[in-house]
Amino acid sequence: MAKKNEKQGVLYPMGFMAASINCGIKESKNDLTLLVCPTGATVAGTFTKNLCCAAPVELCKEHLKGGVCRAIIVNSGNANAATGERGYEDALATACKLSETLGCPVNEVFVSSTGCIGKFLPLDKILSGIPKIVLSLEDSAAAEEAAAQGILTTDLVKKQSKREVTLSKGKVRIGGMCKGSGMIAPNMATMLAYVTTDAAVSQEVLQELFSKAVKASFNHVSVDGDTSTNDSAFLLASGISNVPVKTKKDQALFYKALEEVCIELAKDIARDGEGATKFVEVTVEGAKSDADAEVIAKTIANSPLVKTSICGGDPNWGRILAAAGRAGIPYDQYGVDLYMGNLIAAKGGMNAGTPREKLAKVYRQKEVKVRLVIGKGKGSFTAWTCDMTHGYIDINVDYT
Repeated sequence: MAKKNEKQGVLYPMGFMAASINCGIKESKNDLTLLVCPTGATVAGTFTKNLCCAAPVELCKEHLKGGVCRAIIVNSGNANAATGERGYEDALATACKLSETLGCPVNEVFVSSTGCIGKFLPLDKILSGIPKIVLSLEDSAAAEEAAAQGILTTDLVKKQSKREVTLSKGKVRIGGMCKGSGMIAPNMATMLAYVTTDAAVSQEVLQELFSKAVKASFNHVSVDGDTSTNDSAFLLASGISNVPVKTKKDQALFYKALEEVCIELAKDIARDGEGATKFVEVTVEGAKSDADAEVIAKTIANSPLVKTSICGGDPNWGRILAAAGRAGIPYDQYGVDLYMGNLIAAKGGMNAGTPREKLAKVYRQKEVKVRLVIGKGKGSFTAWTCDMTHGYIDINVDYT
C-alpha cells in the first residue's frame, strides 16, 4: 500500500507543480485546479469529436498547434459548453490572466472545464482565484492529491496512476490523473485526463504515442454511451530527466508504460460510473476485423438491457445476443458462442444448458466478464463499462 506522502499521479514525474482551491463556483469543495510545468513541457492532446463542443476544447485545439504547455487550469462545476462567443472569450480571458500571472505566452496555457452545460462561467471568480492558486503551487503529494480531487464532479473517488520505466539512457517516470463518472463514451479522449512524464520526447513522437495510447485505453470505456462536450486528454513531457525517447526500442518501452497508465485510469472511470456497483468487461472475438469487434462490443456495453440485467444479477444471455445482433455487423447468429466468466451460456447461438444459478453467480460478482466469439476471424475488442442502477437516474435527475 502506498504511503500517504508518496506521489501517485501527475507529480510523480519530475518538473511539475500543482494546486487546487475553491474560487466560489462550488459552495465549499475545490473547484479550480492548476497543473504547471515551470520550464515548459512538450504537449500532446486529444479531444472530443462531439459536434456540440465546449469553448475550452476549441481554445486548446488552437494552443496545441504551438506544441508547448506551461500550464493547464481546470475549473469544475461549469462546463462552459453551449455558451457561444462569450464562452470562448471567457476561456481566452482565463488563459490570458494565467499567462500574465506566470509570465508566459498565452498559447502555452491550456484550459479545461467540467460541469453543467449551458451556463456562462462565473469569470470574475475564476480570474480572482488565479493569483491565489499560483501562490499555492507545490511539488508535493498533498498538492497532487488535492489536484486529483479538485477536478472531480459526480465522481466518488479520485483516479491516479503511475509507472517508472528504464530506457537505454536511464529511467523516466509517467503519472496521470483523470475525472469521469457519467456522460462517458469517449471518442478520442476521456472526460478530462492529464498525464505527465519527465522523459525528453519530441512533440511529433509524443502525439503519435499518446494518440495510440488513448485509442487503446480511454476509447474502450463507456458508462452510458454519451460522448461529452468537453472530452480532453493531455500528455505533458517536461524533459527534466534528460532521458530521450528516440530509438524504436525506447519508444516501445515508453509506450508500454504509458498505455498501462492510461488503461488503469480508463478502468477506474468505468468502476466509478455514476451509481455503479459492478465493473464489466465485454470482449468480442472472432470478428472479421478489430473495427467490427469494436462496434459489437460497444453496442453490448452500452445496452441498458444488458447493464440492468447485470445490476440485478439476472444472467439473461439473450439480451447480449440481441444487442450484438443489432450492432449492424453481419455474422452468422448460429455460429456464436457466449461466455459469462468461464461458463458457456450460449453455444451456436442457442442455450448451452448451463444452469441459471451458476451463471447468476457470475453476475453477482463485483467484476463481471462477458466474452462473445462470433466467428473464426482475427478481429477482437474489449470494452470496459459498468452496470446501470437506480443511482444513475438519481444522480442525473438532481444534477442541475
